Amino acid sequence: MTRGNQREKDRERANARNGGKGKTKDDGLTPEQRRERDAKALQEKAAKKASQAAGSGGDAGGKNTKK
Repeated sequence: MTRGNQREKDRERANARNGGKGKTKDDGLTPEQRRERDAKALQEKAAKKASQAAGSGGDAGGKNTKK
């Protein structure tokens, strides 16, 4: 603990630079709501990927395969 209060001062300066935003991930949701939101986003992403795969004409993952 030889640094004294330097860490605290550095934290205050960093907090001031970031506009008072801390390292909080608080979006106002409960864990259940967050899980539902994330599950919905994953389902939408999977549906989008499936529709792209179906629309690509059987191409392997939508990649360009040259021979």
